[in-house]
Amino acid sequence: MAGHSKWANIQHRKGRQDEKRGAAFSKIAKEITVASKMGGGDINFNPRLRVAVDKAKGVNMPKDKIDTAIKKGTGELEGVDYVEIRYEGYGLGGAAIMVDCLTDNKVRTVAEVRHALSKHGGNLGTEGSVAFQFKHCGQLIFAPGTPEEQVMEIALEAGAEDVITDPEGAIEVLTAYGDFEAVKNALEAAGWVAEMAEVTMRPENPVTLSGEDAAKMQKLLDVLEDLDDVQNVFHNAEFED
Repeated sequence: MAGHSKWANIQHRKGRQDEKRGAAFSKIAKEITVASKMGGGDINFNPRLRVAVDKAKGVNMPKDKIDTAIKKGTGELEGVDYVEIRYEGYGLGGAAIMVDCLTDNKVRTVAEVRHALSKHGGNLGTEGSVAFQFKHCGQLIFAPGTPEEQVMEIALEAGAEDVITDPEGAIEVLTAYGDFEAVKNALEAAGWVAEMAEVTMRPENPVTLSGEDAAKMQKLLDVLEDLDDVQNVFHNAEFED
């Protein structure tokens, strides 16, 4: 099972996420609140909340902040009523972008997203204009040097849909949305902890950017990710060194 080399891009994205950990608390708290509101405050019976709490722990979010966010969602504490909304558009080189937001003011949010896109070389599209280019799935990435056969055997037995090894030796495990936790837990129980593990919108047809276009695209992504109402930015751009 071979695939396109993406280890450098994965490391690049992980580095960007690490840089923004300090700003992540408020966005993760929003996600925890919405997940709690939709599915209850017990992580044992709410998979979305469980993923959000795991993400919070991953950035060392204090337990009291996690508990407060849960209580705001369940109504035990007063909180803001957020709605979920997704915007689709294009960046440099025709790269597809999807922007997931949690907001209490749709008018403000769409204006900010549209402004960011238009100012930095992109444009806002219509609903469904790029969504077909992404797959909603679980994704686990293991560093080059991880034993492919062992990871593949455990992952597939636990319900993974595919295991892809790129030319640099990085291993990508793909799961259906509902099977992500089972596969992740099975691999961790066997001692294999992924460099990145998340439920994501995985691009089906990557667009390679280099030079000035790559720099401009990265600037656009940074601006979008820094917007207060934006939770996640998914795109199909891959950057050449």
